[in-house]
Amino acid sequence: MGSDRNKLLLPLLDQTILAWTLGAAAAANSIDWIGIICQDLDRPEIEAILAAQAPSVPVVLVEGGASRQDSVYNGLEALPPGATQVLIHDGARCLATPALFDRCTAALATCEGLIAAVPVKDTIKLVDAQQRIESTPDRSRLWAAQTPQGFGVERLRQCHQRGRDQGWAVTDDAALFEACGLPVQIVLGEETNLKVTTPVDLAIAAVILQERDRRAIAT
Repeated sequence: MGSDRNKLLLPLLDQTILAWTLGAAAAANSIDWIGIICQDLDRPEIEAILAAQAPSVPVVLVEGGASRQDSVYNGLEALPPGATQVLIHDGARCLATPALFDRCTAALATCEGLIAAVPVKDTIKLVDAQQRIESTPDRSRLWAAQTPQGFGVERLRQCHQRGRDQGWAVTDDAALFEACGLPVQIVLGEETNLKVTTPVDLAIAAVILQERDRRAIAT
């Protein structure tokens, strides 16, 4: 993003990116606790967001780790006693809707691991180190992973512990499940559930949110 702060604390219309994400999660019928994984440097601004937004469910700030994998592990350790299911969401995906969170939660009734994803529309090329095309995968079998990702808590804890013991480094929790030989189900995501990574993404997110607002007023 090239900003001078955590991108989740950048403004997006009249709120921060994180505030939009938090609002959607808190509005989901199936969410009864939220943990925000963060670094100490960002705590004051996040606490200010929470004070202004006053979410309807408990929100706990959890110390982040050196990597995404470590941060999720810390989040699992901070879950309320007796928690059996967890959704893990990237705060930069601020356009996810409450309906998507609820759809993922419902799917956990029939599986222990899932990710939101959408079918790939573009033709994908596999290339080598010299940027030469090696192959063209069958697009009909390709899906773009999103979040939330959802899991049974105890099973995910076991996978994280095994990953720590084996020294695995993965980019998401579904990859841990896969490495442990466990199935991960696809739940249909949302085309608008983009990850805000660049200034262009931020501009697109603003347009999508404004369009949603216009539609809400019209109905």
